[in-house]
Amino acid sequence: QVQLVESGGGSVQAGGSLKLSCAASAPTYSTYFMAWFRQAPGKERELVAMIYPSNTLATYSESVKGRFTISRNKDREGLNLQMNSLKPEDTGTYYCAARRYGRGFFDEWNPTSYGAWGQGTQVTVSS
Repeated sequence: QVQLVESGGGSVQAGGSLKLSCAASAPTYSTYFMAWFRQAPGKERELVAMIYPSNTLATYSESVKGRFTISRNKDREGLNLQMNSLKPEDTGTYYCAARRYGRGFFDEWNPTSYGAWGQGTQVTVSS
């Protein structure tokens, strides 16, 4: 299973921007679905954005659509999340996740669908 390490979290004021990165231990461009989840204190982990193998499609939660952009690293071994116009409700721990392609139908919104996870990076947005 691929190993994932996130970086780029921090503290920012509302309206600001942050870019998260996720480094993968193996090539993932055409072989893995990759996603960003977040979890706020006392809440369930929720999907923020997901990208299909070979960049064929991306999915975003309604709460971040138009503000966040998911993309693959240039070396095709990882993932980015550009976050603009940040809001206090975007605060939480952000996790990178991956699921190998070719293992049948899966629910992209369900965290249990993903077999590999990073350790998480904290994002704090103040008002």
